[in-house]
Amino acid sequence: MVEIFLKTLPFFLLIGVGYAAAATRFFSEAAASALTRFVFYFALSAMLFRFSANLKFGEVFDPKFMGVYLVATTAIYLVVTAVAIWRALPLAEAAIEAQCAVIGNIGFLGIPMLAVLMGDAAVGYIMMMLAVDLLVFGSLVVILITGSGAGLSPRVFKTVGMGLVSNPMLVSIVLGFSVSALELTVPVPINEFLTLLGNAATPGALFAIGASLASKSAERLSIATWLSFGKLVLHPAAIALAALVIWPLEPYAAAVMIASASLPTAGNIYMIAHHYGVASHRVSATILISTAASIVTVSLVLAWLAERTAFQ
Repeated sequence: MVEIFLKTLPFFLLIGVGYAAAATRFFSEAAASALTRFVFYFALSAMLFRFSANLKFGEVFDPKFMGVYLVATTAIYLVVTAVAIWRALPLAEAAIEAQCAVIGNIGFLGIPMLAVLMGDAAVGYIMMMLAVDLLVFGSLVVILITGSGAGLSPRVFKTVGMGLVSNPMLVSIVLGFSVSALELTVPVPINEFLTLLGNAATPGALFAIGASLASKSAERLSIATWLSFGKLVLHPAAIALAALVIWPLEPYAAAVMIASASLPTAGNIYMIAHHYGVASHRVSATILISTAASIVTVSLVLAWLAERTAFQ
């Protein structure tokens, strides 16, 4: 446990540096926003494309793996939604809370950290989960929020479609998958360019996470704690049950899926909540609490995986 904690500590320390820089105003909110855009549109996209394009298609597209992740994640999504409805929340708020409990920061935190701790082979699996998150749950939350207010219309689906095709991470994954499926070879200078640009993703993404946390508020603590519990405990537990017991996957694949599910709530949920004016303070608190608690919980999950699976 201590060894794993010490391995994850540098990643969380880098998040802490970003937080301190923004909290002390040394790094302005505009600067944090610019850094996030650089990572999102350039560095992380380059990393995703390079990994997906240079892997064999069978290694970056596994229907069973994606199906197990989808089913287990949907189970927790429904549980959290049911609790929200039991509390008499509108459907739009229930959708946002469910999103908080199942969508982890696997883009900005998972890929940089798990690629180092679990090896580059983890990235292919993470990209499959990221694709499910973006295509299924990213679309679903927008449909539920907009549909609950004005009803479903062609405009709603147009909004969803435009959101998907303009997401650089999803575009990078799809393009990389296409290159891999067609068995095309990426030219050496292009690969070197992508490697150079992609190497900025790890420090940039972690610093950006910390800087963004400095603007988050810790309100509605009881609900945020429940949602953080759902993300850090219930979600990885459901994934572990599905991937190790119900539909057993290859041990390393299962370990990557469980580790990814243990990550804290993703920051892009706040952008969705803020855009639609739905429970943004609740989301903000959940991101803050789950990220802080994950310093311990992620280390516990990784230590457990190191003992019981092929993850070394």
